[in-house]
Amino acid sequence: MSLAPATSRLAWIDNLRTLMIVLVVNMHACVTYSHVGSWYRMEVPEPAMPAKIAFVFWQGHLQAFFMGLLFFLAGAFAHRSLARRGPAAFLRERATRLGLPALLFMLLIQPFMVYVLLGHPHVPNRPSLGVLYGRYLTSGKWLSGSGPMWFALALLFFSALLAGVRIGKPAKLVATDPPKNAPGIVDLIGFGALLVLSTFLVRLVQPIGTNVLNFQFCFFPQYIAAFFGGVAAGRHGWLDALASSRRARVAGWLGCLGGPLLLAVVAVTGGPPPEHSPDPYAGGWNVRAFAAAAWEQFAGLGIALGLLAWFHKRGNSTSRVATWLSNRAFAVYLLHAPILVALTPWLRPAVGNPFVGTGLLTVTGLLASFAVADLARRLPGLRKIL
Repeated sequence: MSLAPATSRLAWIDNLRTLMIVLVVNMHACVTYSHVGSWYRMEVPEPAMPAKIAFVFWQGHLQAFFMGLLFFLAGAFAHRSLARRGPAAFLRERATRLGLPALLFMLLIQPFMVYVLLGHPHVPNRPSLGVLYGRYLTSGKWLSGSGPMWFALALLFFSALLAGVRIGKPAKLVATDPPKNAPGIVDLIGFGALLVLSTFLVRLVQPIGTNVLNFQFCFFPQYIAAFFGGVAAGRHGWLDALASSRRARVAGWLGCLGGPLLLAVVAVTGGPPPEHSPDPYAGGWNVRAFAAAAWEQFAGLGIALGLLAWFHKRGNSTSRVATWLSNRAFAVYLLHAPILVALTPWLRPAVGNPFVGTGLLTVTGLLASFAVADLARRLPGLRKIL
């Protein structure tokens, strides 16, 4: 399953997925003004430390769960799609719905942003756009130009691994898989502990802030576990049972209320990172890196479970507006980056502080992104992949 709505629609899944896309746009608006993370355009001046700490708390909590939850939702329907289509047709469909949009971003949207929106075309002696684009292709830079579409490429790779396991085996319906009970409290705690350990170990060699071809492997233990955990939920039919369980609701409250408190404890006891040396919280063989990974994974797991519970109970209804938003969510994910980059300089006269800037950019970016997504879906050819 991609970010696009599944054929067999579940209102609460559609609504939850739409919220995650909204949070993705908000995250990138935050980075624009907070300088916490990396983005195409970073507004100056860099905010003072108190403001930056507030951004760290908000962005840290978002990062702890939102992409992992998207991978989980994708995995929850991957088994059903694979069983219905078979491995070959499943991979063709994934390549169309994930690979083609990613290539569109890498080959057209990314160079447009870098060389047109950010390239200052009136700079003296600047090479022509054709020359710059040729260098972009021949140098191989396009391979790391996936921007936010790294998610689609990772999901395509995970889907290929899943299909590879099934090659040569007869397709079977989801209903024939033996049902299993949803994970219990001990299972969830053990799952969280494994995430903490694997994240800590990966960050020994791939600390936060590093990437390989735009893949930030420092976060991938959660993404891999979430996707294949979703596959297990879909295969054995325990997604509804988990989302409706009391433990999911309790975990959500613990994540939302305890997450900020525990992050404050980690920050206060660990102290600020040194200015002119590697950030110990980002990774390494030290207590602060382990504490940061432990907070991130358990807080993220709790918030994700809480959102599943809330949307399953209270967000399981639809409307024309909700359906319209859900149908365009994947297109918004694909197209929001150049829209945010283009809007940022236009908002400068109205931005008095980084929080105002973030709010304005989030709202205007979402309005413009959904409008452009609606237009894009009307174009021949694009509707099939959006």
